[in-house]
Amino acid sequence: MPWVRALLREQKIYARADATGALVADNGRVEIRYKPSDGRRYEARAANLTIVDATPLPDSTCGDAVAVEKAEKSSAAAPAAVVARPGAGGRITKAQAIAAGPPKAPDGAIIVYCDGACSGNPGPAGLGVVVVAPTGRVELSEYLGLHTNNIAELTAVLRALGEIPAGQEAMIYTDSQYSIGVLQKGWKAKANVELVAQLRAVLKTRPAVKLAYVPGHSGVLLNERADQLAREAVEGRKTRRAEYPSKPVEPPLP
Repeated sequence: MPWVRALLREQKIYARADATGALVADNGRVEIRYKPSDGRRYEARAANLTIVDATPLPDSTCGDAVAVEKAEKSSAAAPAAVVARPGAGGRITKAQAIAAGPPKAPDGAIIVYCDGACSGNPGPAGLGVVVVAPTGRVELSEYLGLHTNNIAELTAVLRALGEIPAGQEAMIYTDSQYSIGVLQKGWKAKANVELVAQLRAVLKTRPAVKLAYVPGHSGVLLNERADQLAREAVEGRKTRRAEYPSKPVEPPLP
């Protein structure tokens, strides 16, 4: 059976299709793969998939699934393709997070992706932040000097908070389960105590801002961009901030 290229919540995937390039669903769910050589089989709701290239690809494009991952029963309250069940300490595996897709932000919320990078641990560190708001897009690439990876990740969250107006609903996506754990899940901070306390204090005054986990290097486009900005800061030992205002919508011609 052929495959087509599609998007699942901003992630590029391969989905089962017929010879015409139309999705093939069983009880509303479509077999998908995140990579041709992944070796794991997932399912996603057809309604959550957007075909980006309807050209059918041969069945051999994706190898046999040697370890089938069964989808959990989803509900209207959980729109992700698969419900990710956290393990000890509230951690979830990368495979679970990929299958579930990024948590959906509330309508009208500012979307922020942030990431930290470190060459050595500790070593030259940097951060990247991407803010998407109705007014436009902001990108921040900041060199931090010699620090640990966790400090880079936490500082990225702090910079993300600084880009969100007070009172504004927002979702901050990060691939650092450590950051989410110490800031939002009650994990005890054994290091970086002052920075964690600072962030907790800021978040306490910003109840409309939530943190959400996305797995790194898994095809989430804005997370990949935040990672690139962080690495650019480390490699260039430079800090830069760029703004890209939204273009006003032109009224229709009479």
